[in-house]
Amino acid sequence: MADSPNCDLKSLSPLQLFERVTEQGEKVRALKAGKAPKDEIDAAVRMLLSLKLSYKTTTGQDYRAGLPPKDLVLINNGTTKEEEEDLVDPWTVQTSNAKGVDYDKLIVRFGSSKIDTDLINRIERATGQKPHHFLRRGIFFSHRDMDQILDAYENKKSFYLYTGRGPSSQAMHVGHLIPFMFTKWLQEVFDVPLVIQLTDDEKYLWKDMTVEKAYEYAKENAKDIIACGFDINKTFIFSDLDYLGASPGFYKNIVKVQKHVTFNQVKGIFGFTDSDCIGKISFPAIQAAPSFSSSFPQIFNGKENIQCLIPCAIDQDPYFRMTRDVAPRIGQPKPALLHSVFFPALQGAQTKMSASDANSSIFLTDTPKQIKTKINKHAFSGGRDTIEEHRKYGGNCDVDVSFMYLTFFLEDDDRLEQLKQAYTSGELLTGELKKVLIETMQPLIAAHQERRKQVTDEVVKQFMTPRKLAFEF
Repeated sequence: MADSPNCDLKSLSPLQLFERVTEQGEKVRALKAGKAPKDEIDAAVRMLLSLKLSYKTTTGQDYRAGLPPKDLVLINNGTTKEEEEDLVDPWTVQTSNAKGVDYDKLIVRFGSSKIDTDLINRIERATGQKPHHFLRRGIFFSHRDMDQILDAYENKKSFYLYTGRGPSSQAMHVGHLIPFMFTKWLQEVFDVPLVIQLTDDEKYLWKDMTVEKAYEYAKENAKDIIACGFDINKTFIFSDLDYLGASPGFYKNIVKVQKHVTFNQVKGIFGFTDSDCIGKISFPAIQAAPSFSSSFPQIFNGKENIQCLIPCAIDQDPYFRMTRDVAPRIGQPKPALLHSVFFPALQGAQTKMSASDANSSIFLTDTPKQIKTKINKHAFSGGRDTIEEHRKYGGNCDVDVSFMYLTFFLEDDDRLEQLKQAYTSGELLTGELKKVLIETMQPLIAAHQERRKQVTDEVVKQFMTPRKLAFEF
């Protein structure tokens, strides 16, 4: 396509403009990498800026790589400008609100159901166990078909759990623990098998890393997952790069999903563009396949009607909306889901934690000193500017990251409520609240590190070996 600024940009649709910006950005990078003449690079940059300006004028949105313009009528259902500022997809979470994403609005936008008191009480009755504090505090806040799972369970019909991890780095952070802590509880109270997918293929496709490095990260992350305490007799952990080639059932399901999802559909769901590699475009089928029991014939004795329950952060929901749409067309039960909120960055709840920013996260490899320094230096405060103001007006727990972290990791409900009252009234200062968080996180991370030391390569191999689990179907 011509690069002339004189071309009629007004005749292009928002999506065509998006693709033009993407193509021009790639051209600029190629010119710079090839050390082209300065005037040629400058002309290409001017064209890129012109295209971005046209894109913003047409759509009212800044250009964001990999995120094409949304059909506001279909996606936002007439939401206000404030609502449109919450950006949630499998790769990006952004909001302008210091309290974080508005999850009630997200439920409406995604079409899921709120986890209410009735459902929590029903889980308690079914399991005979006090609900996990993630449920009691709304950390897992949304679901799809959890009532069907409970119907089946109460009628002595089993299900299985499926969750996963994209191994983008060697060290995981505490935010990565949330789905695994909750999944471990679900495995224990329902006494069901679990499969854990390590999407090392995805990270190779999306990140600048080799296949070998992605697989290495998968095995390292598996050690942290195992250290959460999963039952080796009821848990199968697998790397896509490893298991895909060894399981005809898994690959057959991938192909079935691929046949029933069009390119237009994945572009609409995931924002893929014509510039994305075909690996990215086909990947959603790989994340969908573990939702079907026939992907694991060694576990389920070849049965294809075992329903799956997927605990995950809500940014992963687009994958499983697609999966649930396809499932009936390939003769499979729809997976059910339990969605968690995002674990906030230390700097505030506007974004989720990032493994690529050391100061946004408390890593599972951090020392007690590093944990203390990060919390004291970087944890966003809901306190006032001066001690006098804080004593008079109190702190804001809705935006204070230390309090947010305590809602995840301090299990004592009464103690948490005491801290909230004391901080809100001004009795407890920000530094004192941070001290409570430090004293909570240091032993938690130290205990995890001790458990991880016991996870040998041989233990990892046992978890990752396809085998029959200690469960009869």
